[in-house]
Amino acid sequence: MTYEMKNTRDIVQELLRRIAGGDHDGAAALFAEHIDWRFSWPSEGQPVVPWIRPRSTRAEAADHFRALDTYHVPELNGTSVTRILVDGADAVVIAEIVQTVRESGVAYTSPVALHITVEDGLITRYHIFEDSLTIARAMGAA
Repeated sequence: MTYEMKNTRDIVQELLRRIAGGDHDGAAALFAEHIDWRFSWPSEGQPVVPWIRPRSTRAEAADHFRALDTYHVPELNGTSVTRILVDGADAVVIAEIVQTVRESGVAYTSPVALHITVEDGLITRYHIFEDSLTIARAMGAA
């Protein structure tokens, strides 16, 4: 099902709104059924950070957003978006992640950039570039 908005910026802003609001299924509904999904980690993922793993479907995108809430305290999320740059179907989101690990109470901060591509009103690319080492260390403290 194609989301009503066709504009790349609108879809990216709506994705960020749904993620921030904890609407995991709503966020996933903005993705195509098959996604080019990549983290800035080796392809096999990271065992200390369970949400960092290969994904390729809309359902797996919803699982990713659910996992973030499972392992963090959503009420303490201080993530902020600095800039959204759009060039046709492509957008880059520059942000700072501020999270607290649920199990240990350890807080961490990481810069993040998302490369998102929107085609036919749906997100087809979601590449995440972040300071995953800082995140792994915070999760390891749990």
